[in-house]
Amino acid sequence: MILRRRRRDKPIVRYHEHWIQPFTALRPMKGFFYIKYQELREYNKKFFGYYRMTTKSFDNLLRLVGRAITYQDTNWRKAISGEERLSITLRYLASGNSYYSLYYEYLIGISTIGEIIEDTCERLLSCLQSLYMPEPDERTWSHTAELFYKRTHFPHCLGAVDGKHIRCEKLNGAGSEFYNYKQYHSLVLMAVADANYYFISVDIGAYGSSSDSTVFKNSAFGKKLEGSQLILPSPTYLPKDENGENMPYVFVGDEAFALSEHIMRPYPRRNLSVTQRVFNYRLTLARRFVECTFGILTNKWRILHRALDVKLTTCDQIIKACCILHNYVRKHDGIRFKDKLYGTELQS
Repeated sequence: MILRRRRRDKPIVRYHEHWIQPFTALRPMKGFFYIKYQELREYNKKFFGYYRMTTKSFDNLLRLVGRAITYQDTNWRKAISGEERLSITLRYLASGNSYYSLYYEYLIGISTIGEIIEDTCERLLSCLQSLYMPEPDERTWSHTAELFYKRTHFPHCLGAVDGKHIRCEKLNGAGSEFYNYKQYHSLVLMAVADANYYFISVDIGAYGSSSDSTVFKNSAFGKKLEGSQLILPSPTYLPKDENGENMPYVFVGDEAFALSEHIMRPYPRRNLSVTQRVFNYRLTLARRFVECTFGILTNKWRILHRALDVKLTTCDQIIKACCILHNYVRKHDGIRFKDKLYGTELQS
């Protein structure tokens, strides 16, 4: 029997049936941005619920990053506008919807949506970081310490530090590096927050299996703090102790952090005196600000409520963008809450 080989000289060319899928081609007539976006802008509460910010904040954000996310049209197709790209990204971060869900809402290809979100998150970080998460100077540190003392009666506190595990899907080839003690895969968000629920500094990307103390020590902020590269206020006496020794300014953390000159942690929980218990109580009042900041962050940008199913670099960009947007919205829109006594909506 003679077997004849099939000739492979010419490559197999696969032709797409459609240049644009017929369902996707309905975007100018059926897509959310073309049909409902302008109508949504007329209802402030609905707009805030959809994008997690007011129309005024959205327009200001578009002014800041619009040029960076706007691209030129080509001979083949019209570019997606910067306003629509920002709309898609904010909806993804605010709702936690998948790319597939956004495809049926905006009628834009799934791969294109992924590229839009990754690019816009990167542009948000580059355009907003210097404005809404700058490195504090000595005057800013002093103001933060005064605010902490006013709200918690804990003196010389410059910020509360803690880590949060952001759930992610298992990454190929990662092994058990991202598998944490809570028994799921995660990245560590290490953050320093002030008494106004702002992020002072964030570090993202550490393995979920690492401890908070190790992550903080290896972070850029931790290295600057250890190397005395931060412009911190000079040590002074504590309030109501003018004849006492000059004490350094500190950051407060939980028992997971190592005690050092500028890191203060609580006493161990066993066999404490009354004075030590009072100290732990005051330190906890200051430390809870970073916990509350994490709560505000994840409840506003609900993409952090589910496992991130994108590549590692995109995970980092998404988390950083959420932190920057948290500071942005906190500054421009404040915090809305309902007064329990009078039932009225207030803003701080």
